Amino acid sequence: MNMKKLFLAGACVAMLGAFTACTDDESSKNPATPEVSSDSNPGSVDNPDNPQSSGDTPAESGNSGSSSSVDNGSDSNNPAPVSSSSELILDTDEPQMGCSEIMYNAADGSELEWVEIYIVGGMNIDNMSEYQMHLGGAVEYTFPAEPLTKGEYIVITNDPAAFKEAYPQFAGRLFGPWTGKLINEGDVVNVKIRGEGDVTCAFGNEPPWPSLADGKGRTLVYKGGNAAQPNSWAASKLDKGNPGVGNDEWITPATVRINEIMPNVGSDNAWIELYNMGDKEVDIAGWTLEVKRRKQTLTIKSGAVSTVIPAKGYVVLDAVDNFDEELVVSPQGGEFYLRGSLEGEESSIWVPSYTGTSGVIDLSDGSTAQGPLSSATPGAVNSPLRVGDIYINEIYYNPSTTGAVRFEFMEIVNGSDKDIALYSTDVQKGWKIEGINIEFPSSAVLPAKSMMLLLSDTMVADTGWVRSQYDIPATVKFALYKGKLSNRGETIAIKEPFAKADSKSAQSGFVYFYIWHDATLYSDKWPALKEADGLGHSLHRVDTNTMGYEASAWKSAEPTPGK
Repeated sequence: MNMKKLFLAGACVAMLGAFTACTDDESSKNPATPEVSSDSNPGSVDNPDNPQSSGDTPAESGNSGSSSSVDNGSDSNNPAPVSSSSELILDTDEPQMGCSEIMYNAADGSELEWVEIYIVGGMNIDNMSEYQMHLGGAVEYTFPAEPLTKGEYIVITNDPAAFKEAYPQFAGRLFGPWTGKLINEGDVVNVKIRGEGDVTCAFGNEPPWPSLADGKGRTLVYKGGNAAQPNSWAASKLDKGNPGVGNDEWITPATVRINEIMPNVGSDNAWIELYNMGDKEVDIAGWTLEVKRRKQTLTIKSGAVSTVIPAKGYVVLDAVDNFDEELVVSPQGGEFYLRGSLEGEESSIWVPSYTGTSGVIDLSDGSTAQGPLSSATPGAVNSPLRVGDIYINEIYYNPSTTGAVRFEFMEIVNGSDKDIALYSTDVQKGWKIEGINIEFPSSAVLPAKSMMLLLSDTMVADTGWVRSQYDIPATVKFALYKGKLSNRGETIAIKEPFAKADSKSAQSGFVYFYIWHDATLYSDKWPALKEADGLGHSLHRVDTNTMGYEASAWKSAEPTPGK
């Protein structure tokens, strides 16, 4: 027990890489230093933002996971992943693009990266250049004046020579090199064409992304669903993947998942709850739990609690009684990986900084979300995700080119009765909003029950005009973010710095730990909210009892910036 007390008193083990609840200075690329004030320079908006409209993201795979953790994700009887509305896509419709495989971190320190893409449905492309087909996001590449037909899988890489050496049997079409890099911590690749066939494809090395694709020789294979969500991807069954083929096999993750974790608080032991999602009981005796921050792997042993988890059932493991050595879960958070006896039989979770429990909730679209929970529920269905003091109030992600508001924006609200400094003097770090690259300066404060309007930094000269044009009260502060909101959907998260520790791998020399206040992965696929996808409406928050991952937490209505 002395070891635990020493750890919780301030030891914070440095890590090899950044993760969601604990990141270094480089975790947000090019963070903006926002202008935060009750007023700004006046200007004019003669030609407001005019982003491309978005279309369908490939969804719903023809592949299905099986009960065995290494069974095929696909075979000759299963078609390649297609759009959930593919039966509605006619051959005369605009092409719908998709990503089918991503190599973002090759084995043995290789710098080789590549992405495999294809046409999900609609017309063939007779000339990719005329369709303005290009990659955006983490990497940039513009395709030449060549055709692309349905059924063909093409590969784009950072290094064509290294690719040909690594895959001498590759017989498909290869493009590149691209500019940019697929950073191992995660990002998105956007496949863009004219019209409404774009797709945003995410990748990452943090839970719940499969660790086998993180420098261990496997690729990420698209299973189906929203390509911006980690649930839609799995590790390839074949070493090095299978570029240029499509319909690839993947390793089915474990049917037992990490469902809830309680950190060590005071003298109380930590505990971890596991849930069996499958239809058969599973004996987890001998399974291992990796605590990445501590570089420690524990083995689950038989003990006071049965290690046999019934189908759709739970087991709660005590940190002392049910492992071969004590499990220590710091309130600063960390990454945890549960692994069975078979390759790729894995479940993982990131735990943000929090003194309560964190866990997984199931969403109505079949995906999941992770974060701090409202209350502990050992051995039962998890409570909703906890919302902190500051929440996301409105998102106008795909502005209408003809509506009353033609520029994108977001709003955040301090729902508490206290003024909140958006900079931690203890940690010497600003709050951040992931997804739009904001990190707040030391002077930033959000008063009690007040709102902040977030605009793209392309509007820096026009904030005064915005305030005047839309009659925004002086009490509403403004902040600017880098880039733009995705028209397809992306994760936005409000994080408060909680602690820091020395880190040799971080450019700043420190690694930072964050409390999550609110998050959403908004989507242009939410059926009841389609008018927010370029048709003049924005997403308005209607439920702040849980984080904003569910479509039911939002409504579609006319945009009301600063109101």
